[in-house]
Amino acid sequence: MTRIYLPVAIATLILAFWFSPDVQEIAAGVAIFLFGMLMLEDSFKLFSGGAIERLLERATGSVSSAISLGFISTTILQSSSLVSVIAISFLSAGLISLIGGVGIIFGANIGTTTGAWLVAGLGLKVNIAAYAMPMIALSIILVFQKSKALRGTGFALAGIGFLFLGIHHMKEGFDAFKDQIDLTRFALPGLMGLMVYSLIGTAATVIMQSSHATMVLILTALAAGQISYENGLALAIGANIGTTITAIIGSFGANYQGKRLALAHLIFNLLTASVALVLIVPLRELVEWVSAGLSIAPGDYAMKLAVFHTIFNALGVLLMLPLLNRLIAFLETRIPEPVPDVSRPHFLNEAVDEFPQTLEIALRKEVFHLYENAAQLILHGLNLHREKIFATKDIADTVRRSRSPVELDIDEGYETRIKTLYSAIVEFTTRAGNKRLPPDIAESVYALRDVASGVVQAVKSVKHLRKNILRYTTRDQGAVTALYDGLRTEIARITVEIRKLGMAAPEDRSALWLDQERAQIEEAARSTTQRVDALIRSGELSATAATSFLNDSAYAYSAMRGLIEAARSYYVERDSAMAEVEKLLALDEEELAEPQETMHIS
Repeated sequence: MTRIYLPVAIATLILAFWFSPDVQEIAAGVAIFLFGMLMLEDSFKLFSGGAIERLLERATGSVSSAISLGFISTTILQSSSLVSVIAISFLSAGLISLIGGVGIIFGANIGTTTGAWLVAGLGLKVNIAAYAMPMIALSIILVFQKSKALRGTGFALAGIGFLFLGIHHMKEGFDAFKDQIDLTRFALPGLMGLMVYSLIGTAATVIMQSSHATMVLILTALAAGQISYENGLALAIGANIGTTITAIIGSFGANYQGKRLALAHLIFNLLTASVALVLIVPLRELVEWVSAGLSIAPGDYAMKLAVFHTIFNALGVLLMLPLLNRLIAFLETRIPEPVPDVSRPHFLNEAVDEFPQTLEIALRKEVFHLYENAAQLILHGLNLHREKIFATKDIADTVRRSRSPVELDIDEGYETRIKTLYSAIVEFTTRAGNKRLPPDIAESVYALRDVASGVVQAVKSVKHLRKNILRYTTRDQGAVTALYDGLRTEIARITVEIRKLGMAAPEDRSALWLDQERAQIEEAARSTTQRVDALIRSGELSATAATSFLNDSAYAYSAMRGLIEAARSYYVERDSAMAEVEKLLALDEEELAEPQETMHIS
């Protein structure tokens, strides 16, 4: 499609430039305006410091707060499309509810009307180019500073400057263009005009990927007398339909929740546009009444268009609010939640890696998903059932009574439930590493990757244990069975304690027990050889079984260390005052010396 669309678009522009040099100024104005919006988006990612993200995350409190935050965010960013993409990203990461995301979309549609007021009330009546030049000049100095806040300010200043400059060039282009050709000759009255110009407005927004840019183009053309007021109304309605394309494109890389929100956006805008087209006559009369109340001049059609834009967007929200629960039910039925596939990533998708906060949280959830798969595979690999281990009050007794072999192809389980997820996590963190993330987020991302690596290593260690677990624990063979039961008990106990750690409130989590567990593991590893030697001398253990156990105990202790270190990195916060106390109390690495080397005999 791009191979056809791009050459046609370029050829059309070149022909238009050849036909009229003034078209160049209009086209350049649109390009400069869109570039300004890109600069504002960059400033959001650099300068917001997570403020907009935190506001959106709290939007699930109520529908009214979600609408308010959507309105405020769009007013600040002057881009309903960007706010829609952010909402899809947060919804995909599970940070906001579907109803909260729909509320944000409603508010964003009302917020986008503020741009029309600014352009109609200020941009077309003041020489804003005089303000644009100094803003752009000052922004360049700030953009090249090392401080993130200063660079963000520079991008924001440049974005506003380019927006102003783009509006100026569009206005100048249309003013000059009307001397060569009068586009009002192509005006279409009545229903035909409504339909045709609505489609033109939709197409223009799809091409420019911005309803705000389309509205500026409409307002400048209307101010220059190049389109009729009636056709301007239809173009504004079409722009509202076209703005959904950005959300739809953004949902391609999202999960089912993101797709639901994109569909809600499309339904809302189509319904709003349909109502506006059907009620165009009474809406025009309402605009005249409101304009008279606001002392807008009868011939100031640009301001009247801004009034119309606001009224029909607000009307759409008022119509949809009573139907909100039905809309949510329809979305959930139309795009059902897929049956969870534990072998596939649940949270990592292209939608969530647009913003640092959603990126980190989605990765954290996916690492936990990997751990859940790993914990089950580890316990099954030890011939233990997870439900029984988590429910029992006496783990050692439950382990001793677990003699029936668990049906499991551990190699296949590793490939489908562990390796595929770990590969997705590594790919995701590599992609994240190519972005300019804040240092704290980047550090957290790489720490989570290391957690995943530790979990995978623990599973690999249990894979090595599986053969002899089946050999020595499916029936009681005396001392060797007791030794293997001891390893099984310790690994099971650690998985239970990690589960308790995850269920505890963050402020109640402590690293102290992790250090105690690690010390206990190292002490057990050091004493393993003596225990085995004593059993061999007493005749309770054969040399063959002893050799197998020494090798397997090294794998088991490696799995325990991996699980404990993963739990430490994943759960325990190190930036609180309590963490500093724990750091002082924590055992030194010298006290956790590696166990003495054990000869591994294959």
